[in-house]
Formats: sequence, structure tokens, C-alpha cells
Amino acid sequence: MKTDTIAAIATAFSESGIGIIRISGDDAFQITDRIFLSKKDFDRWNKEEIKKDFQKDFFIESAKTYTLHYGFIVDEESVIDEVLISVMRAPKSYTAENVIEINCHGGILILQKIMELVIKNGVRVAEPGEFTKRAFLNGRMDLSEAEAVMDLIHSKNEFALQASIGQLKGSVSSVIKEIRSKIIYEIAFIESALDDPENYDTDGYDRKLSCVLEDICKKIRNLIDHADNGKILKEGIQTVILGKPNAGKSSFLNELLGEEKAIVTEIAGTTRDILEENIRIGEISLHIIDTAGIRKTEDRVEKIGVEKAREYAKKADLIIYIVDSSVDLDESDEEILNILRDKHFIVLLNKSDLDMSVSEKEITDKIDVIRKGCDIIKISALKHQGIDEFEKAVKRMFLKGEVSFNNEVIITSMRHKEALLEAEKSILMVGESIEAGMPEDFYSIDLMNAYAALGRIIGEEVGEDLINEIFEKFCMGK
Repeated sequence: MKTDTIAAIATAFSESGIGIIRISGDDAFQITDRIFLSKKDFDRWNKEEIKKDFQKDFFIESAKTYTLHYGFIVDEESVIDEVLISVMRAPKSYTAENVIEINCHGGILILQKIMELVIKNGVRVAEPGEFTKRAFLNGRMDLSEAEAVMDLIHSKNEFALQASIGQLKGSVSSVIKEIRSKIIYEIAFIESALDDPENYDTDGYDRKLSCVLEDICKKIRNLIDHADNGKILKEGIQTVILGKPNAGKSSFLNELLGEEKAIVTEIAGTTRDILEENIRIGEISLHIIDTAGIRKTEDRVEKIGVEKAREYAKKADLIIYIVDSSVDLDESDEEILNILRDKHFIVLLNKSDLDMSVSEKEITDKIDVIRKGCDIIKISALKHQGIDEFEKAVKRMFLKGEVSFNNEVIITSMRHKEALLEAEKSILMVGESIEAGMPEDFYSIDLMNAYAALGRIIGEEVGEDLINEIFEKFCMGK
């Protein structure tokens, strides 16, 4: 099937040393030949008085795959840039089509001029993610591997990087294909037995199928159980700092960052707007939001800040509740305690270097009403005390031990999790049909639903709209 030829600038617009323009499609080589001269051809062309009649000797179209060619991009009688041309022949290229990469000097103007020349010679500008979309449509990678490309680009920490590489190498698709192969085997057996009952013995089949489904459910449940942690570790933990005014929230944030980003004064209510920062604790990324102190106030601006704090807290993966241990608990603390219900949270008793008006037991008694066994840590942001204990608590809460980059498959996409949940539901319904003594053809319906749900993860059971939605999130040139 002939496809139109596309091109895009594959590197960021910046004053960098190198820029790359990627071209993919059936006419990639011929179009490049219209604008590229090898060094030998260029030296002869440069001496010609009538350049339009010049006949060149070297053609990219005849070049071997995986080769690099030095020369110049020219437009009629103008030289645009000195370049290296990378040649990749179908089907062994990123898109499984003929691919050219023009490695030129960096800089916005040069990239734009070469891109304009390429378009003038018959190329269409690629849509966001269209190169990877073509790789998927041409069968070079499945949908989970294609999604991993964008995850790899946007990796925020070592875990996200390794998880994306594993998925790109097929870790997710391998386990999904294995489960689907077991399901389709059972579907085929049931269908065959229904069509030709004389040659297929179904005595005891329900017990055998139950064992197979138990194993499948165990594998699917294992993937689901890791999905939430996988998403958090990949995208970072959305963390909100709550506390009364002047509890030391901004001082604590500055201590984590190692620099004075938040304004700190002895005046209560200094923080009125939201301050966002990203930090890393080992393998974990925290997206931390410092909020206005929770209290009743008549100040219009501060009141807006307090309301924002409440809204961010509702969406948080983790709340850091900072208690000013030098003053008694009051109604503002009671409001914060209500916000903490059903949330992951860590309590920090700040200003522990001063005379403490709030004891650890007092806060424990309050917290135990919400949840038993919460981390309560004494810190002093001013004296740099307790930060290590806080970091250990975060790791215990979200990692349940150290992250090891082994062969374990971690689901990091909520789209994948939803498909797994649907597949699990269908498998469990087969089990219910077996227990109810239903005929075998009932099993096939739910087994096929599970098979289709898992197929959506790797792109075998997806519509055009979903494919377009996924690839629209990609950057240009990828």
C-alpha cells in the first residue's frame, strides 16, 4: 500500500549544535535526491556556471540501508547547509517505511529553511506522533510499546525510565499475549466441542477450565495490584503540604529543596497562593504543592488561598500535615484532620526544638480516630532535623521496600488497568457460570469479552478514534 510521505523536525527548536529532520514514506529517497548533493557532486556543481543542467552521479535512492552520507542541501543555486544523511530502508526502520534523517546544523532558521524545501518537493508535514503511529499500523510495534515511547521521553525518575524501557522491549505485550493465548485456546476447544461433540470429550472440562481460569485471574490480579503504585512511581506522587499559618510549611519545603524558594517570615499567613516544586526521594518523584495555612480569615485573598488548599488536598496522593508543636491544637487542626480522612498522609511535628505544647501521644490519639499506625515524625525545619525520617516514611508508604528493576512487569497506564479490570470481571463471570452448571456456550461469551479487553492493551481490539487520541498526545517528529 502506497502512503504519502511525511516529514517533521525531530529535535527541539533551540540554538543547539545539531538538528534533525525526519522523512518517512515511499518517496522519502526520491525527494531527498532532489535537494541533496554528495560532497563529490557538490564540488562539481559548485564549478558549473549553469547549475540547472547539472547531472549528479550519486543518488540516495541507490544507497545501502543503515548508511550515512556527507554532502549539502541545495535549493536551485543556493546552498542551505552542510549535512549528513541517514538512510534506512523499509521494513527495517522506525516506521517500517523508507526513512531519511537529515542531520543538519542546529538553529531555528536552518531547520525551518530545510523543512520548507522538503515540503516544496512533495512532502506533507507529519501530525503529532505520526511516525510512531505508522510504526504501530505497519506492525513494527504493538500499542503498548508505542505508548512506551512517549513515556520514555517524559520519564521523571529512574523507575519511570526503566518501566518505559521494559514496556518498549515488550514486557507488557508478552504477558498479555501469553494470557490471551490461554484464553483463545479454551474458546477454540469449546467451539470445537459444540460443533463436533462426538470427537471432543467434555467430561470434567469444567474442573479443568476452573484451574486454568484461576491461574489467569491470579496473573491479571497481580498486574492490577501493581497498577496504582506503578502509575504513582511513573508520574510522581501528587503531594500537598497542609497546616495552620506559621506552622513551618514553607520552611519545610525549602529544607527539602535545599534552597529558599518559599517566602518565610514570622508573620502568619505569608503563603496565600500555591507554590509547586518537584523533588526526588531515591526512586520516587514528589510533585509538592505548598498551600496557604488553613484557618478562618476575613482577608479576601487569603480566603481564596485557603479554598485552593482544600481543593488540592482532595486530589492529592499524599498529604503532609505539618503541626506547629509549639502551640496548642485548635479548630484549624480539627478541620485538617477531617481533610485527612481516606487519604495517605504523614504527620510532622515541627518546631520540636522548642518547648512542645503538642505531645506525640496527643496527636496520636487524634490520628487514631482516622487511621491506626500513621507515621508521626518529630522535625525541626529550622534546625534541619527529622528530614531523613520523613524520606524513609515516604519510601515505606509507597514502595513497600526498595524498587528493584528486575523482570517484574509493572502496569503504569490507567488505560491498561481499566482493560485488565474488565478482563478480570469477565473471567470471574465464567467461574460463576461454571458453579451454576451453565452449558459451555455461556463460557465462550465471557471468555471472548476477556480476550477482547486484553487485546485493547496491545492494540488488537481498538477503534480508530482511540488510536488517534493516543497518538495526538505525542510530540512532533516522534
